[in-house]
Amino acid sequence: MAERVLVTGAGGFAGGHLLALLLDERPRPEIVGWRRPSPAGAPARRPRPTGPGPIVWQEVDVLDRDTVARAVADLRPQQVYHCAGVAAVAGSWDNRAATLRTNVMGTAHLLAALERSAPAARVLLPGSALVYRPHDGPLDEHAAIGPVSPYGLSKLAQEMLAARYGAGGPQVVRTRSFTHIGPGQDESYAASSFACQVARIEAGKAEPTLRVGDLEARRDLLDVRDTVRAYRALMERGVPGAIYNVCSGSAHPMRDVLAGLLAQARIRIQVRVDPARLRPGDYPVLLGDRSRITADVGWEPRIGLHETLRDLLAYWRARRA
Repeated sequence: MAERVLVTGAGGFAGGHLLALLLDERPRPEIVGWRRPSPAGAPARRPRPTGPGPIVWQEVDVLDRDTVARAVADLRPQQVYHCAGVAAVAGSWDNRAATLRTNVMGTAHLLAALERSAPAARVLLPGSALVYRPHDGPLDEHAAIGPVSPYGLSKLAQEMLAARYGAGGPQVVRTRSFTHIGPGQDESYAASSFACQVARIEAGKAEPTLRVGDLEARRDLLDVRDTVRAYRALMERGVPGAIYNVCSGSAHPMRDVLAGLLAQARIRIQVRVDPARLRPGDYPVLLGDRSRITADVGWEPRIGLHETLRDLLAYWRARRA
């Protein structure tokens, strides 16, 4: 019998790519995707295409404890990827309460429901490298903790919630995922913003000036398709209770990311720094050490930055065509 897999936040960036990966597997698991309910009075949303096979879609608000409990009791999944939550780092400063409530209480409701109704489930809890204290060198899983944003604080609280589940509850594998980019990412994130602006300019929908934030920041960038491959490998072979960095092990200046996209642009584009795009308390460098995940499950990145940027730009060109 195929395993029943629940993906919360299945309509989001990483969740959508994870669905595509699951749909390509043979035998294919039984997949259930949770997404946020439609706003009151709005027409029900149609599932966006994610691949060649069926997905059971459910609208579940992770902040509704009773609805989460009933849905988990009915489903009793064997595997759970908890991708739901607030993911905007910069926006977390203006939405502190919503960020903490969704990421912390939503996770608490899900884990409590699993403990009651599916205690043998394996859970992949995607966390964030933004729980680490800023540091100039590579960060391994023993590096000092010290989040500098409400978002980072919320992801640390998620980790702490999951740490209480041991042999008597769900088997939780936690990640500290570094920056992942790729096709389908919202334009509020730097690399996707650059690509979206290039596509708009090429289509004649904006003046030939690209607005940017801090280009000196260095980021460990990973293609989202490699990220979800890591999640799948950790679900299958990761050690319950352990924490794994999901990263490339290389840091790229955002200036190089911009240059890589501009090199593929079809017209000449100027660049202007926009103070509104500068984040408070940002990390000058965010670089991960992937030794543990490679040793434990044999995962390593496959997709280079040039390919990622090419596909990201192609995505935005198609959207703006």
